[in-house]
Amino acid sequence: MGSATKYSSKKPDKQGTVDWNTVEDEIWHDLVTRQLDCVNGRACDEYLHGLALLDLPQQRVPQLGEINQVLGDTTGWQCAAVPALINFDRFFALLANRQFPVATFLRCREEFDYLQEPDFFHEIFGHCAMLTNPAFAEFTHTYGQLGYAATPQERVFLARLYWFTVEFGLLRQQGDIRIYGGGILSSPGETQYAMTGSEAVEQQVDGVPIYAQFDPVEIMRTPYRIDIMQPKYFILDDIQQLFELAQQDIMQLVYEARQKGLREPLFKCAS
Repeated sequence: MGSATKYSSKKPDKQGTVDWNTVEDEIWHDLVTRQLDCVNGRACDEYLHGLALLDLPQQRVPQLGEINQVLGDTTGWQCAAVPALINFDRFFALLANRQFPVATFLRCREEFDYLQEPDFFHEIFGHCAMLTNPAFAEFTHTYGQLGYAATPQERVFLARLYWFTVEFGLLRQQGDIRIYGGGILSSPGETQYAMTGSEAVEQQVDGVPIYAQFDPVEIMRTPYRIDIMQPKYFILDDIQQLFELAQQDIMQLVYEARQKGLREPLFKCAS
């Protein structure tokens, strides 16, 4: 989502097939093989299980039909091909209908390591594995329903909840910190950086991020920037916490966050 992009999504044909070319197949191969090495030992079990179910090809870009078969069989979700940028109404409406928006373009070599727009690799490799998990899928569905009905002011607070969970969420597993957020899992730099945090500090020191206990109200009070490594991550005790959150009155939590106001940013504001 946003206002401008240099990328343009490829329109699927009547059968839902995208005509990926050889150059894009090679970019996909290089992105996937590099990131598979990076997430090893860092991604959570739920993500790795979903990734095994997806069984993504490495030599070519997968088709959405292949992904949708697995998602449909596990949680009833589907991917929906969208332009490079969509508005908030459509974004929330898709999630509310258990459809995950996927822009059908791949980054170019010049932006191989990072781009601000979510491309096909980010959406498929970063997010779709977790959508095979019932707890994560239920939370994302509920989030879409709430976001679609929310006011613009409420959506600002909900955006922070999505950012620090679906995109940049961490959890505890067998005594270690593991990653479930797609924004981390699709980025080699952030995958490594996110594992260097500390719960012993309240301010970022020497580039070491802060680990904080998962707290939805605190999350919605925490500013973020999309173009930097995150100075703070919130940690679930278990992925089931997202399912439990989906059963709560999240809009009441939004109200509490609005009443308390925003925390001071842990970063310099963009100029």
